[in-house]
Parts: sequence; structure tokens; C-alpha cells
Amino acid sequence: MGVAPLLVGGPQGGDDGGHGGRRLLRRGARYAGRGHPGTGRPDHQGGPLLRRAVHGDQRAADLRGRAVGLEALRQDRSTDMTYALKTDELTKIYGTGEASVTALDKITLEIREERFTAIMGPSGSGKSTLMHCLAGLDGIDGGEVWLGDTALSGLNDRGLTTVRREQVGFIFQQFNLLPMLTALENITLPLTIAGREVDREFLADVVAAVGLGDRLDHRPSELSGGQQQRVACARALLPRPQVVFADEPTGNLDSRSGLDVLRFLAGSPGRFGQTVVMVTHDPQAAAFADRVVFLADGRLAGELHAPTVDGVHAAMRELEAA
Repeated sequence: MGVAPLLVGGPQGGDDGGHGGRRLLRRGARYAGRGHPGTGRPDHQGGPLLRRAVHGDQRAADLRGRAVGLEALRQDRSTDMTYALKTDELTKIYGTGEASVTALDKITLEIREERFTAIMGPSGSGKSTLMHCLAGLDGIDGGEVWLGDTALSGLNDRGLTTVRREQVGFIFQQFNLLPMLTALENITLPLTIAGREVDREFLADVVAAVGLGDRLDHRPSELSGGQQQRVACARALLPRPQVVFADEPTGNLDSRSGLDVLRFLAGSPGRFGQTVVMVTHDPQAAAFADRVVFLADGRLAGELHAPTVDGVHAAMRELEAA
């Protein structure tokens, strides 16, 4: 399974395979672009470490293929250049004066619609801060964030609340279900609050996708952790948001339940036309994505396309050793 180059200083963090990057994480290595077999995605030969990581990952690739039918889920959407999210020199600073900390340093990034993108980086790299700024949860101190055609910096608190309610879905490590409501009532709660009618056909599709058809009348206390997180996934998708943000969605789950959630997220772009952005520290989770974006010290540090577990591990090792 091919990967796009792990680049620093590519074409503004664009989702186009990273042509034009100024340098590689592995100093002195060079990449020569060519088509990814069967998909038309850009593919590149990397330095020795990255090549070994990619081509030595057959066992992991086989496992993922069996688990989620990966090639079926990753439909070829390479000609779609519509962006769900864009940033231009996004900057976030905490504190003032000598005590200030630049959490995000001029991040320029583009995320295509109907893609599953993972954000990774060492502890303190700014990945959660980036997600919060992309979703309108945190204000920014410089640059711009576009959610679709909406520039977030120009919105007041009321406008940001409307954006979060109508254009964004969230899946967190904590399930955040209301204990007095049934699974079905929790799933439909965002639409109930917004006064919007539930599309029953779409609801049935989402419920079938998360495999909860026989648990809709159960309350959270009667569901396993994995089932509760699948309720949270369905709740995030039902309003048909522009983007679903998932913050460490498998962090509180066992491996089987985590696989169910990742399987659902990986299938959502193809099945529902949903854009998904996930923050994770887990290379196995990140390898389900179409693309992995790496941060280091608040800056874009590289990316992988069609990632593998070993490829993500190798990239993280290079970042941590830099």
C-alpha cells in the first residue's frame, strides 16, 4: 500500500500528495512521484526508514483489510477537490508577554470533503488545539479558518454557536450521553434541540451502520462502552454536519469495540459522504484514515496518504528523534 511523501513545508499543507515540499523529515532523502496503483493517488518512494516501514507492513495491512474491507471503504475520490476545511497561517497563542506560548504557528492546511483525516503528533504538538480551532471551540489569534465557505474569525459567540450546532458533529473520548434518555433519544437529541425534523430513512441507515438496531430502547447504563460510543457516533452524524470531529474516540474502549468505531468512521465518507477529522495518538487508529497529518511544536511536520500502521510508527519515530 503506497504512501504520499512525509514532507515538511509542502504546498501549504494541501491534500494533494505533497508535491513541492521543501525538505523531508529524513534529511537528504529524495522522493520521485508516481501514481498509486489502482487509485490514482500520488505515491512516492521514501528514505530507507520510511520504505522499510511501508513495505514491511503486510501483516498490519492484511489485518486491517480483513477487519474493515479497507479497499472497499477507501473509494477513489481523488478527483474531488472540494474542501471542507481550510486554514491560512492559523495561529493560536496562550498567555501574554514572556509567558506566552505559541500553540499553533502559522498552520496552513486543506482538508477535502468526504475524506477521513487523522491528526497526530507528539505530546504537546498542538493537535487537540488545532481540532478545537477548526471546530470553532477556541478562538484564534492570527490567520483564518474556513469551515466550508464560512470564515470563523468573523463570527461572534452566537455565530460560532450556530456553526457548532448546525455544521459540526463531535465524538469525544467520553461518551457524553444523557443517562435518562434511551439510545434513540440520545441519537436524535441534537435535532430535537435545534427543532429540526428527523429524517427517518437516514436515521435507519445510520443506526444500521453502527449496529444498534436492537439497542435503541436501552439507556446508557444498559449498554457496553463500545455501544455507548457507537450511539455517540450516530448522534454526531444524524444532523448531516459539514465535518465530524473525533477526539481520541477509541481511548476508552477495548480493542474490539475500538475496531467497530474505527470501521464506522472509515466507512462514513463513502457511505454517507461525511468528512471526518480525528485526533489520535494511536498509529493503529490513524492507519484507518485516508490521510494522516503530523504536527510538531505547533507546526505542520508532514503527512502520509493511504497510511499503514508501520508507516505511521516510522513517521512518529522520525518526528520524536528530530
